[in-house]
Amino acid sequence: MQQVKAKKSLGQHFLTDLSIAQRIADTMCDYIGSPLLEVGPGMGVLSQFLLDAGHDLTVVELDSESVTYLNDKFPQLRERIIEHDFLKLNLQKLYGDRHFNIIGNYPYNISSQIFFKVLDYKDQIDCCSGMLQREVAQRIAEPPGSKTYGILSVLLQAWYDIEYLFTVDEHVFNPPPKVKSGVIRLKRNNVTDLGCDERLFKTIVKTSFGQRRKTLRNSLRGLLPKDSPLLSEQIMAMRPEQLGIEEFVKLTTLVADASAK
Repeated sequence: MQQVKAKKSLGQHFLTDLSIAQRIADTMCDYIGSPLLEVGPGMGVLSQFLLDAGHDLTVVELDSESVTYLNDKFPQLRERIIEHDFLKLNLQKLYGDRHFNIIGNYPYNISSQIFFKVLDYKDQIDCCSGMLQREVAQRIAEPPGSKTYGILSVLLQAWYDIEYLFTVDEHVFNPPPKVKSGVIRLKRNNVTDLGCDERLFKTIVKTSFGQRRKTLRNSLRGLLPKDSPLLSEQIMAMRPEQLGIEEFVKLTTLVADASAK
């Protein structure tokens, strides 16, 4: 069977180490029986272990050459291969109101966008795991106080318990990427309501980290009435990486109250 040629435009780097593929597949061992969507299966190096484990697997793949390969190699998947761009895929149409999980060796060039989409379906996605560029994986799992702690860290950690599991070296891919990879797992926590305006929470997180070198007083000034007393509060002298989830929730409530006056 002819191998699929990796396409730079799609950010493809095919994993060749089967032991690592098995370890990634094992991150979903607690969810066998639940619908599982694999993003970007390529030549199915991860798919084979997921099928062997008995997962209720569907795969979404944009590359038509990979789709042909998967149809030939995995006849049991033929009705479960979706040739589509995951970022444009309507998951509500695919799963309705059912809960499901996501796994993948995610393309580096869209990995952040993939996790923003996970947030859109946080009330249905119980677990999301997989491999992505190490720096992005570390950022997602990073605690407050770190220089890499940022927008994705806060927004994902508000709803998920996140583990950075292990690092993967460059030489186990074809072609080898120029950076190391990291494997992470997100498990939905028990939070159902942040206790603040969720849309404003997102705006405050994105605005504050958009100017992360500035204090919150300076970065959030545009969200507040002129000369608002909140601008003189101690929390406004902090920088965004100093705030955990609870502090961002508190800040959101303070900004909402100040704007309502």
